[in-house]
Amino acid sequence: MGEYPVRKINYGYKYETHMHTSEVSACAINSAAQQVLSYKKQGYTGIIITDHFINGNSTCPGKLTWEQKMHHITTGYENAKVAGAKHGLDVFFGWEFTIKPSDFLTYGLDLDFLIAHPNLDKISIEEYSALVRENGGYLAQAHPYRSPWYLGISRPVSPHLIDGIEVFNAMDSDKSNYAALTFAKKHNLPIQGGSDAHRTYSHGYSGIRLSKKAESIHDIIGEIKAKNIEIIYD
Repeated sequence: MGEYPVRKINYGYKYETHMHTSEVSACAINSAAQQVLSYKKQGYTGIIITDHFINGNSTCPGKLTWEQKMHHITTGYENAKVAGAKHGLDVFFGWEFTIKPSDFLTYGLDLDFLIAHPNLDKISIEEYSALVRENGGYLAQAHPYRSPWYLGISRPVSPHLIDGIEVFNAMDSDKSNYAALTFAKKHNLPIQGGSDAHRTYSHGYSGIRLSKKAESIHDIIGEIKAKNIEIIYD
């Protein structure tokens, strides 16, 4: 693991950047409230809920209207926010957008953005990238070299389409993570880590450390872009 940034003593604020709740992600085991409590016990300052969008492994019923679907997408986040206020854990909103076989973590946008863009799930990565960034959002490719048999072979997209890249995913292999890190270094992309947690016992494996507390999701985005973060890895 020597190629990853060495921990500095003043980088003491832990944030999860990639996680799921059972309310919205069909592959998740634990609820938002259970996730919040577990992360609090692990000493995290905050978490970004990144449930699967409706073009991924989502629990969203297909017969709903677009607006109803988008409200459903935020359910895990809303429940986590309530639990976070109770237990003293900051909760931020994001989602994991799928254009098979690749996934993209999206931060910095809200429910109003989602409602205003019906059929968002049917556009290309080029269109999605432009739309997200034009509206002030942040886009990072998740586990870019993950290749499970049931999903297909994923590879990094063109660097100009993303703002950052996940180079340590706790659920992925060392080989895939190192390949992502090599790609990031080659193209001078901001890096981040994430647990990709679908259940409580996988917590504590990854995320990022910041040197100061984030007051908003845009603070986290700014620190990632400035490369002023450290990766949490086990």
